[in-house]
Amino acid sequence: MTTHHGGAVIYAKDLKRIAEFYERVVGMRVCRPAKDHIMLESGAFELVVLQVPPRIATTIAATVPPVRREETPIKPVFFVESIARARQVAPECGGTVNAAQREWSFDGVTVCDGSDPEGNIFQLRHARNDARG
Repeated sequence: MTTHHGGAVIYAKDLKRIAEFYERVVGMRVCRPAKDHIMLESGAFELVVLQVPPRIATTIAATVPPVRREETPIKPVFFVESIARARQVAPECGGTVNAAQREWSFDGVTVCDGSDPEGNIFQLRHARNDARG
């Protein structure tokens, strides 16, 4: 029986690299690795990184830096302890987090977008602890 209340699936050309990115940048932990997928979790949220089949993977161009997939209609959201820390770690893992000047406030939290090493867009959120709140 699962205790997860939400989750997402990200298809990846480089399964291990994408899973490591979310592990290091977002602070998720690997809970079930397998040959064709890696399951990560953080609290009640589950992220499954699923290996793209080889016949499809050959059609996906990997660029450095990755081209952001801006047209994707869904963006996973991750709550982190520090957007600044995620911004520092992301380039080490092949991704990006937008500059602090591009952060904004939404529903009482600080928000910032980024992209993983394959160009998938995600959003980070951090609860503000100041009086402006």
